[in-house]
Amino acid sequence: MAKFHVIIPAAGAGSRMGAELPKQYLPLLGKPVIQHTLAVFDTNPRINSITLVISSDDTFWDAADLNLSAKTQVLYCGGATRAATVLNGLRALQDNIDPDDWILVHDAVRPGLSAAKLSLLLEALETDPVGGLLAIPLSDTLKRADRGQRVMSTEPRDGLWQAQTPQMFRYGLLSEALLQAGDTPTDEAQAIEALGFKPKLVAGELRNLKITYPQDLALVEAMLAADMKENRQ
Repeated sequence: MAKFHVIIPAAGAGSRMGAELPKQYLPLLGKPVIQHTLAVFDTNPRINSITLVISSDDTFWDAADLNLSAKTQVLYCGGATRAATVLNGLRALQDNIDPDDWILVHDAVRPGLSAAKLSLLLEALETDPVGGLLAIPLSDTLKRADRGQRVMSTEPRDGLWQAQTPQMFRYGLLSEALLQAGDTPTDEAQAIEALGFKPKLVAGELRNLKITYPQDLALVEAMLAADMKENRQ
């Protein structure tokens, strides 16, 4: 039976955040962001392993002093791009993973993934021939801007989804896709698409947003704090 393994690329610096620390190490409810991100996978009994891939010159990891579970390992082999980081992680795991095992790639700075959505993704894709990803249908009106940041056109939003993570594909297929795609893809689904496959979209949720700007961190903190308060009642 195929197993489920998680790879979390965390080699980025997050310059758009404007903070001294990389985004994954910023404090969130008293813990680094990455600690919250890891927790949902650590507590899911179906997840067999978690691999965090950081930069070889990461000077923040030791100071973060994270509590890691027995199924979590850290690799210092991050690449210059997301695709390179994930591929390096896949190569490092090749001796312990079967080609048909599932790989879930999740952003280090998406700490709001709920246990319910993770379980939904596993159930929706475990027998799928391709794999897929969490995503949200777009509801806002989309504007295309010119170089002067003036509206050039209004784009139809029918059928458009905003990609999230985890993105879940078989080890063998994902390795081949990233190897052929090089540094071009901005997510794993794009690499799979380049091979001619059609990943399945599984409905995600707003709380699983990617922290990019300071207001994102504040929003995630508010949602997680509300969950903690509800769980205590």
